[in-house]
Amino acid sequence: MAAKKTKSSAAKVNKDELLSLYREMLLIRRFEEKAGQLYGMGLIGGFCHLYIGQEAVVTGIQSQQEPQDTVVTSYRDHAHMLACGMDPKGIMAELTGRIDGYSRGKGGSMHMFSREKNFFGGHGIVGANGAIGTGLAFSHKYKKDGGVAVAYMGDGAANQGQVAECYNMAALWKLPILYVIENNKYAMGTSNKRSIAGELHKRGEGYGIPGEQVDGMDVFAVQKAARKALDHIRSGKGPYILEMMTYRYRGHSMSDPAKYRTKDELNTMKNEHDPINQVKDMLQQDGVDEADLKAIDKEIKGIVAEAATFAQESPEPDEAELWTDVLIETDAA
Repeated sequence: MAAKKTKSSAAKVNKDELLSLYREMLLIRRFEEKAGQLYGMGLIGGFCHLYIGQEAVVTGIQSQQEPQDTVVTSYRDHAHMLACGMDPKGIMAELTGRIDGYSRGKGGSMHMFSREKNFFGGHGIVGANGAIGTGLAFSHKYKKDGGVAVAYMGDGAANQGQVAECYNMAALWKLPILYVIENNKYAMGTSNKRSIAGELHKRGEGYGIPGEQVDGMDVFAVQKAARKALDHIRSGKGPYILEMMTYRYRGHSMSDPAKYRTKDELNTMKNEHDPINQVKDMLQQDGVDEADLKAIDKEIKGIVAEAATFAQESPEPDEAELWTDVLIETDAA
């Protein structure tokens, strides 16, 4: 079903950029759908948190970043890896616990990273990604490499005490960091109305950190806000907070039936605010045929299917892997 809401914050965007954004968001969605399917088949163990519905946030922000920037996020992290350019095969192999995964099959869904792509991981400790991101920002400033640390967190993590400590430190030292709060309205199963006082993007005001609330279902609104925030940070003015108002279509994790919200609420978001359908509508208005869009979808599904096959054919780690990557020995001085 096409989105009913076709009005977007986008100015005139050329067709190539529209297609690029469409492909990026569609890859994330199809990848996550396949991950959910493999989890249901018992091929992915442990925890698995899907990003379906939130694709516009990471796609819009990543499109405005520079190569030297770093990214860190929480355990809902597959989309951020894909947006950073990590190989879907390596991500899926890690999800299935195989040796060809980004963490050699030992990290699973919540703990993989890529130094090559400047992705410093998904993290299972709620709020820790904000602290790690602040450390990355300190590194950028120390090295004077012009990079910005982009630290994603959920609305639940934004309530953690360590986040306030990070705001203080980042403001005090004018660290180059963009704090992105992905507010999908439910911290696990707890509604914002029951857990958040005030507005999250204003939490930095006491430290002199500017913030903005953004329609996180509109990739062009995300791009615009990210461009403004990153320009502010790169100019040496210190941190910035973006609160992205978004929505996840699935439960908090694969084990969550999401009974704390109504079907009407979910269907309204899917039918009227879907980020991919908004761009799809614009492409069709720009003269792109339905057949061409189906061809893109088929291509993306092929990439994801290939990643799933690769993951299942990759060997499981040898038992000896239990003893690797746990200790670095150095010669005594």
